[in-house]
Amino acid sequence: MSDSQDILVPDIGDFGNVDVIEVLVAPGDAVDVESPLITLESDKATMDVPSPVAGTVTEVRIAVGDQVSQGSLVARVETAEPAAETAAPAVTEEVPQTEVDSGPPPKSPIPEQVDPAPPVAPRPPPSLPPAVESDDSPLPHASPAVRRFARELGADLSKISGTGTHGRILTEDVRAFIKSALAQGATPAQSASGIPAVPEVDFSRWGQVEAQPLSRIKKISGRHLHRAWLNVPHVTHHDEADITELEDFRKTLKNETAYAEIRITLLGFVIKALASAMKAFPLINASLSPDGENLILKRYFHIGVAVDTENGLVVPVLRNVETKGIVELAGELGEMSARARDGKLKPEEMQGGCISISSLGGIGGTSFTPIVNSPEVA
Repeated sequence: MSDSQDILVPDIGDFGNVDVIEVLVAPGDAVDVESPLITLESDKATMDVPSPVAGTVTEVRIAVGDQVSQGSLVARVETAEPAAETAAPAVTEEVPQTEVDSGPPPKSPIPEQVDPAPPVAPRPPPSLPPAVESDDSPLPHASPAVRRFARELGADLSKISGTGTHGRILTEDVRAFIKSALAQGATPAQSASGIPAVPEVDFSRWGQVEAQPLSRIKKISGRHLHRAWLNVPHVTHHDEADITELEDFRKTLKNETAYAEIRITLLGFVIKALASAMKAFPLINASLSPDGENLILKRYFHIGVAVDTENGLVVPVLRNVETKGIVELAGELGEMSARARDGKLKPEEMQGGCISISSLGGIGGTSFTPIVNSPEVA
């Protein structure tokens, strides 16, 4: 004997008119007790509405974008007792029931009412509800937390294989999917699996605009910094140091006639101090291997210094800084910075850095958080 049961939104606290963000079942789907049917999202929480009974979904009365409250009808589920013979589905008021013969499955998720017939044949394969964008893939199963995590990363759950019970997608599955997509070099515009593409906006609707082409350097550095931001975990720490005596010494060097042609700034001292730190802490003078299995420890000490030019940011590399003095580093830095601004740097002079420095001395401020120049680690 079978029975059709209405599934209502349970007590969800003080929330009213809550948005439906996911519909997890379709007519013809088999559900167990506690199987999630829809996902709701309020201003404070995301929650699944589970099925209180086991059976087959015969009708879904909710679509993505609807608003519901306690008592709203979500779906109807046909339940059956194993010991009893299966009879024709009972018809409730204004609710057509599904009965299937041995022929092809119905095209519509909710077929028209049919006359009672002998015992019901096997139910048709699940079909997707109108709210689902894809017509040929099953609806992925995941908890609200996993779905939120996937949305934040721009991951398409329909393309992720779940390793949980009954194929449920876990947080680890989403992480592995994103890592694989990044390793393959997928870009937002090329794949729905990575970061969503930037939406196109017609700014001329609000006033006069001008399209200014980006220089080649800005395009290249933009793509590189975007990739570095996605691949490298960024953690920053700020502290203060008393450099009163250091500044006095710098002024002494600056005033010496022999160094009149050299611009001696604090940056040279920072480079020298960083070289000492790299020796003391080898892990910051390293890179992670592409497969993520090894750290590549570097036995050389090359430091890049970001230089702002009219065409964009470039990073010339000072080599073997541990063997050079403050004055020599200041002279070499000034010469390379000038050639960078004139566009005369060779490609090899911008490669091989261990760590990069971004100096905002010309702007001022207390601290900032630059993007790590991958594959460097700092």
